[in-house]
Amino acid sequence: MDPNRRHALRALGGLGASLVMTPAPAQPAGLLARPIPSSGEALPIVGLGTWQVFDAGNDSAARAPLKDVLKHFFAGGGRLLDSSPMYGTSESVVGDLCAELNVCAPLFIATKVWTSGRDEGIRQMETSFRRLRAKTMDLMQVHNLLDVTTHTKTLLDWKAKGRVRYIGITHYTSSAYAEVEKTLNAAPYDFLQINYSLGERESEKRLLPLARERNVAVIANRPFAEGAMFRKVRGKPLPEWAKEIGVQSWAQYFLKWILGNPAVTCVIPGTGKAEHMADNLAAGRGAMPDAAQRRRMLEHFDSL
Repeated sequence: MDPNRRHALRALGGLGASLVMTPAPAQPAGLLARPIPSSGEALPIVGLGTWQVFDAGNDSAARAPLKDVLKHFFAGGGRLLDSSPMYGTSESVVGDLCAELNVCAPLFIATKVWTSGRDEGIRQMETSFRRLRAKTMDLMQVHNLLDVTTHTKTLLDWKAKGRVRYIGITHYTSSAYAEVEKTLNAAPYDFLQINYSLGERESEKRLLPLARERNVAVIANRPFAEGAMFRKVRGKPLPEWAKEIGVQSWAQYFLKWILGNPAVTCVIPGTGKAEHMADNLAAGRGAMPDAAQRRRMLEHFDSL
């Protein structure tokens, strides 16, 4: 994905357009935040996903750039960092590097349970606590709805006891949306993590409106559709009008389109490069596109 982004970051400038967007106000220094509906707690709108890129094991050379990513993430106002036992050594790498940077406590740490059975779920979650060096987990999610009924009972108990602050469910494919919808209606979840992007828009039909109706925060995963969107725009310049909402790269174009949907609380692009982290965070500052601007962004993307 990185080579594609390098092409995309260079691709600035004029396609021209007839529709004029409302000029964006000057960008504030801070990362914008939105409230978690179930509590009102403010959460910065750009987070960090750790799938693949943070699976670095004990390789110090591989860990070094990831430490730099985390340093830039925290310094740039980021808080939500999402991991999973499914992601190899990512939890351990995150826990170690956050401890080295002394930023574990200020971050909003989210991970998942991804196994079957009550006892095995408890064992796995306890391991995640240790790896992430967390006394209280900010968000524990049932990964891809695996044994969701069993784990939800445990998580509701843990939330009542203060072991976890929020609970949620996740998925990443439209084939599971019917089950996600049914599950979201079955218990008082605080978060839904689901795939949502210009390349994967199906969740906006039913799941995002349902989340708003039930006061559930939404974390958008796969914001670049695993790099497919960068491949689509490779070598193509940004439309000139994108600058009017503060967009300076294709990554910002993609992320701001997602964040223009008020149902989305936070988006979690993953990266192992500090410069890409800075680029992603920039999408969480300044103006967000309104409904008309998002339609224009969508139409332009679909036309490429």
